[in-house]
Amino acid sequence: MSAALPDDILVFERGWLSANNILLFDGGAATLVDTGYVSHAEQTIALVRAGLDGRTLTDIVNTHSHSDHIGGNAAVQRSFGCRITIPEGMHAAVQQWDEAALLLTVADQRGERFTADHLAHADETLAMGGREWQSLAAPGHDMDALMFWNPETGTLISGDALWRDGFGILFVEIFGTDDGLGAARSTLDAIARLPIRTVIPGHGAPFVQVEEALATAYSRLKAFEDDGARIARNAIRACTTFALLDLRRMPLEALPGWLERTPLFAEANRRFLNETPERLADWLVDSLEKAGVAKREGDWLVAA
Repeated sequence: MSAALPDDILVFERGWLSANNILLFDGGAATLVDTGYVSHAEQTIALVRAGLDGRTLTDIVNTHSHSDHIGGNAAVQRSFGCRITIPEGMHAAVQQWDEAALLLTVADQRGERFTADHLAHADETLAMGGREWQSLAAPGHDMDALMFWNPETGTLISGDALWRDGFGILFVEIFGTDDGLGAARSTLDAIARLPIRTVIPGHGAPFVQVEEALATAYSRLKAFEDDGARIARNAIRACTTFALLDLRRMPLEALPGWLERTPLFAEANRRFLNETPERLADWLVDSLEKAGVAKREGDWLVAA
């Protein structure tokens, strides 16, 4: 069953390099939730302009700090002159443009610096698109993330806290800096207590199968709790796929060195897998080919 959204909500389903963009309309004005990856900024602007259809974009609101959600902020603000609101927990990293805290240098990703105009706080109400949305803490994938819940329509903008088939990488578990597993479970529990009719996730189509999605997410979380190596492998696969979607191809001979140099991969390997870079690269290529997201073409690993 597909999700039927109100006429004043428009979702651009982008894929995995760029998070979904959500336009929320209020008469002649609109708010945009999340702006995609920096290399897709021109496409994001074109999609937003078409979706606005003459209306004015007044605000950008971010669910969390990762590059596929904030990458278009600066370019969209330049194009439309809108304000930017971010979760309060990411303010210091954005203000100082701390590329390690924003996971840019850590995961070998890119972003364009921007400045926040307003901060969103958990447990406050935010006006977006002519409706009142409750900001809910959503730690786990990003410890400072927020979800946005509208009781009137039963709609949850979940970011990467809940997808139809899981949730986002638990980065803090890779680095051992916080209890990402416990935080993710508390977030899923909070979602389960809401009378949700529709979820608009950060990736994938809006969906109404909330109980099924939660069951899948809890099952994945239990697997991660039982075996930390699964967290590491998930992070390495997902972030390599992300890089391939951006670059389109990577030289196979350079893969071991890239895995060894990139802090996220090096730490995931050190803490959970203990493989040589060469063996890790061999496993990764085989895994990506089996999943159908990449293939070998001569001396290259190519996005499928």
